[in-house]
Amino acid sequence: MKNSVLIVDDEPAQRQLLGAILGDKYGVETAADGFEATRLLEQRSFDVVITDERMPGMGGIELIKWIRERSPEIPIIVLTAYGSIQTAVEAIKLGAQEYLIKPLDNPDELRLAVQKVLGQRLLKDQSLIHQAETEAQFPADIIAQSQAMSQALTLASQVAPQLATVLLTGESGTGKEVLARFIHRRSPRADSPFVAVNCAALAESLLESELFGHEKGAFTGATQAKRGRFEWAHGGTLFLDEIAEMSGNLQAKLLRVLQEQQFERVGGTRTISVDVRVIAATNRDLAEAIRQRIFREDLYYRLNVFPIHLAPLRDRREDILPLAKYFLKKIAAQMGQPIKSLRSDTQEQFLKYTWPGNVRELQNTVERALIICTSDVIRPGDIPFASVGGDSKTSQPLTMAEIERRAITHALEENNGDRRKAAAQLGISLRTLQYRLRDYGVIEKD
Repeated sequence: MKNSVLIVDDEPAQRQLLGAILGDKYGVETAADGFEATRLLEQRSFDVVITDERMPGMGGIELIKWIRERSPEIPIIVLTAYGSIQTAVEAIKLGAQEYLIKPLDNPDELRLAVQKVLGQRLLKDQSLIHQAETEAQFPADIIAQSQAMSQALTLASQVAPQLATVLLTGESGTGKEVLARFIHRRSPRADSPFVAVNCAALAESLLESELFGHEKGAFTGATQAKRGRFEWAHGGTLFLDEIAEMSGNLQAKLLRVLQEQQFERVGGTRTISVDVRVIAATNRDLAEAIRQRIFREDLYYRLNVFPIHLAPLRDRREDILPLAKYFLKKIAAQMGQPIKSLRSDTQEQFLKYTWPGNVRELQNTVERALIICTSDVIRPGDIPFASVGGDSKTSQPLTMAEIERRAITHALEENNGDRRKAAAQLGISLRTLQYRLRDYGVIEKD
């Protein structure tokens, strides 16, 4: 799919020349003035706008202002025969990325400028797309000392170089997105975007717009056209988490994209073609969902080309302590604390617990333990289970409020009731400590 360029110039010969320079690589449309350009921009989106600076009616500077108010993400290149410093400074201040003088000395000057602004936009988009907490929670090659996880990684390595759709199954918190990123990094698409969408996090109408984008005016609040995640992932990988939570209507639309690699934006009629590899994930039994008629059987077979199951943490206990030690290092560094170790009896408690929340719960438990622990060794009493020595099958993690209350009480005990020292140890103000003591009933309210 070619990037689209809008050329705005009041001289027909100039529009023809610029279109010829860029037409072999980009989808080019032209406008004779700023007003015609605004009409085109209201109808569809463009990847780059190239505008003359001086035109009758609406000039280039006015057009830049108009675009920046409605579509701040579109790169703009200004061309002018009047190469004054003042005009260049004004255009850049208003949001133009590049400023070129015409007539151009070399056609490559324009090609390089377009390539540059598209590259800058891609880097910006990818920096937003790749802000995924999960990626930072695990080492690059994923901790996998258990046979179950090793098998999953072997399968992931085998399918990574292929284009096959992958379906990841397993309980919440087992690391499905981490494995999806593992597959993407080892695929021929590694240098292209990895885009993740949680299908359970958005209402149906919002999810449709998020996946497929929308045109301006498609619904209330759609003041400008917007690309969807499929377009952002063009050439790369789209990770659809919690796929079983998608409505029947969206399942049908997704099926078409998987079959034809084409779709229309919400409120649009223009067919958009994309090249996207889809990796889907679910914590539900899709076979049962099909029997209950809440998941399409034909979509299931499209997604289930290469299934990989991630076992729960309780079934891969060899990974528990290595993961816990990894999180200890990682989180301690984030907190600015020295690295702490797990006492032997603490390690036993980690191995006994069933971890219903899997790796995500393990990480949270380590973080809470580091908050509570006041020595260089984490003891069983620092582990925030409701019943550390009880039945691991029924033990449940404490609430954050209870963890905080215990941490405050423990700090007061270690400092012989000196609230100022306890507050300093906890890294909070004395006033905050006093508020917390009142909230938890440790001291009476005024």
